Amino acid sequence: MALLHHAQLTPSKLELVAGWLPSQPFFSADDADTDLERVASFRFDDPAGEVGIETLLVDVGGTTLQIPLTYRAAPLEGAEASLLGTMEHSVLGTRWVYDATGDPVYVAELVRTVVTGGSEVEQHYEENGVQVPKTSDASVSGSGHPDAAVPVAAATPGSLALTSDVTTTTVTTDGISITIVRAVGSLEEAPEGCETLLGRWSGMEGAPVVLAHLVHANA
Repeated sequence: MALLHHAQLTPSKLELVAGWLPSQPFFSADDADTDLERVASFRFDDPAGEVGIETLLVDVGGTTLQIPLTYRAAPLEGAEASLLGTMEHSVLGTRWVYDATGDPVYVAELVRTVVTGGSEVEQHYEENGVQVPKTSDASVSGSGHPDAAVPVAAATPGSLALTSDVTTTTVTTDGISITIVRAVGSLEEAPEGCETLLGRWSGMEGAPVVLAHLVHANA
């Protein structure tokens, strides 16, 4: 379960993303003057309770982009290339915001969700000592099985090898290769033999879409 706060963020998440996107290969120069619009979001949990893990789905000129982020209370050593910037959280203070594909905590939780058939976590606000559920606007599901053995992902950013193109980012580590679909809908189905993460959200038409797929790199 993710515990949220009613807080003021400076700059906002979308402002940070907007400043970072133009440097990414999955962002089109034709959209340079296009405002980002939030479509939906979902969260995973950090088992240690230290790192916020949120995936934003944003519309840019009619294309929905998947932007997973991690929020940390201190800089992550070795992940400087994945840093979007910092924001001030009116409750938690300064937060370092990372492209989550370069953060081992996110990669481990994404792998676990896919392999075990997991899903997004419930989100709650704490109001006057009472936890109030937040209505979810997106849901995801892994294709695996709850009893499946979960591969151990890398513990440090330096153990993650990242490659991005115009539609995806692929993270390879410790014999696992997991591809995050950046341009949502660009992949109609995952390659044969891959385990997947499927997602859907409010206002979406049609079947769930592939958000990520995983294969053992030595398979």
